[in-house]
Amino acid sequence: MATATGAWLKPALAGANTNSNPNLKFPSEPRQRIAIASYPFREFMSGQRNNGNPIDLNDFPAHIVERFDIHKIEPWGRHFTSLDPKYLEDFRAALDKAGTTVVNIPTYNDYSPYAVDRLEREQAVAFNKKWVDVAVAVGSPSIRSNPRQARGAKPDLGLLAESLTRLVEYAAAKNIVVTLENDNPVNSDPFFMVQVIEKVNSPWLRALPDFGNTLAAKDPDYAYRGLDEMFAHAYCISHVKSSETNRNGITVHVDMAKAFGYMKQHGYKGYCSMEWDDKGDPYLGTEELINTTLRYL
Repeated sequence: MATATGAWLKPALAGANTNSNPNLKFPSEPRQRIAIASYPFREFMSGQRNNGNPIDLNDFPAHIVERFDIHKIEPWGRHFTSLDPKYLEDFRAALDKAGTTVVNIPTYNDYSPYAVDRLEREQAVAFNKKWVDVAVAVGSPSIRSNPRQARGAKPDLGLLAESLTRLVEYAAAKNIVVTLENDNPVNSDPFFMVQVIEKVNSPWLRALPDFGNTLAAKDPDYAYRGLDEMFAHAYCISHVKSSETNRNGITVHVDMAKAFGYMKQHGYKGYCSMEWDDKGDPYLGTEELINTTLRYL
């Protein structure tokens, strides 16, 4: 298991960008390292809650400052109602007005980057490149690429690495880091994500450790070993959760001391995004996450 930054890097794939490294400057003050994800507020953003009045993405930065006194956000890709330049310009203006910055954009994917069909893989790469351009437009230093499950095919290390190598080359040229999250046990298993990162072997492809996702699907030993490995490959963004209720209605609780222990063990200096994802009020849950994170940071 790697413990030093870059110790896990192997000979690069042909064409991988090894001539430069991301050089983000992270704040050291704990509260400045905290970001608020828009995903927990998806029912408020859609209008399902909040008396049918949806929160517009352009209003989200000021809303978060007012509610939490946090000036960094992580807007979910599906909360962008357009990718047109004027829409992104307006969002950037809303960020500036609120004194807020974007730290990461978790994208979705309509195509699988490891599909057997080459055309679908091409579409997946092109789709993600658009999100790299969005990140540049709104001032985000990174995106999370989500490898959509391929129809009738298991995750393929070689095909996924090939697609991501091309995406990462494009992103690196624009100073955007691409991250992979342990999002689900099928196509985003933490150990598989680490394999992909090591095979692509670029400092511009990093892990996005999520405290709760794997724990909700696997046994604790597997989940925490996976989180440990993810933090060994992390750089700029992580998702903080304290609990999560899985599809079987079982609520799992994160050992926060252990999770933050991995963060410190691997010298992680990046942002901690509050991604409350359990039953109850996301505003109260997010406030609790902020307080817990501040204690451990």
